[in-house]
Amino acid sequence: MDFTLSEEQQMVRDMAQRFAEAEIKPKAAELDETHEHPVDILKQLGELKMMGIAVPEEYGGGGMDYVCYVLALIEISKACASTGVIMSVNNSLYCFPVDAYGTDEQKKKYLYPCAAGEKLGCYGLTEAGAGSDPAGMRTTAVRDGDEWVLNGEKKFITNGNVASYGVIAAVTEKGKGYKGISSFVVDFENTPGFKVGRVEEKLGICASGTSELVFEDARVPEDALLGEEGGGFRQMLTTLDGGRIGIASQAVGIGRAVLEEAVEYAKTREQFGKPISSFQAIQWKLADMATELDAAELLTLKAAWLEDHKKPYEKAAAMAKMSASDAAMRASVEGVQVLGGYGYCKEYPMERHMRDAKICQIYEGTNEIMRLIIARNLIQ
Repeated sequence: MDFTLSEEQQMVRDMAQRFAEAEIKPKAAELDETHEHPVDILKQLGELKMMGIAVPEEYGGGGMDYVCYVLALIEISKACASTGVIMSVNNSLYCFPVDAYGTDEQKKKYLYPCAAGEKLGCYGLTEAGAGSDPAGMRTTAVRDGDEWVLNGEKKFITNGNVASYGVIAAVTEKGKGYKGISSFVVDFENTPGFKVGRVEEKLGICASGTSELVFEDARVPEDALLGEEGGGFRQMLTTLDGGRIGIASQAVGIGRAVLEEAVEYAKTREQFGKPISSFQAIQWKLADMATELDAAELLTLKAAWLEDHKKPYEKAAAMAKMSASDAAMRASVEGVQVLGGYGYCKEYPMERHMRDAKICQIYEGTNEIMRLIIARNLIQ
């Protein structure tokens, strides 16, 4: 068993780390406070081929593997979780399905701009009444001549307020349940009847926009259909598996930031004439954080390795997402405790890490759903 990174993987991780430390981390607190979309940072990430890491170079991407993606996303999320999730959604939830199921023409038109970092993509699945249960979806797509007419609202869509394109799930044949769901690539900038709805005010990841997508007799061309009609649910399952690897990476990055800051503070903060890092109670907190985060990172890298080698990775992705998000949340709570009163104040980034970590247990499938997926794979 060889845990050594390839030369390319090491290079990508080092490049992401240097960029994150120099260009992202110094701006993270301000982005969180102002809720500002990090336009300049994302442009630079595009130039570094980070917005479409695993997309073939001919379609604007980096042509690298998913292990590279995980390593890079951990470093970006460590500096700023908001930037991390924007990058994750563009890579995993938008670029992946267009690359995997799109025609050559669709890839040139819809994939290239997002993989190259010129535009942003999003993924429209969740609705007010259809979150963990996509069969409750009410957004419809009806064929009308050489067009499809979309009606419905999507909820909690990351990048929704800033995206130029979206992969949208809709019911194309009522009464068929999952088999009646199809996917469409929608050009938001050129689709009459589409508009961005409510933009959410959130607890964390505040520089990442989360919005409603509203379709009111929105007309898209016939060739906007992604893959085969009725194949949307199968596409969705595979897309979300990859998305969970992205969120696991984001969570590991948040946890790493927590651990570094907690260790540094514990070494310099003195009580009773000695640094608090000398107290067993603090040491145990740090030890638990480090152990859980290492385990989560290994699970995440395993899931990425399985995806790279075309092996089943549904269970591994669910394990990685659940483990990493739980580890990040536990670490952030303990990180605040280590810093005491300072951990609760915005003077230090620890409180931001705790706010950012929580969503990782919820989106891309709640951790309750992750446990169902893992159990299903065990007993089927």
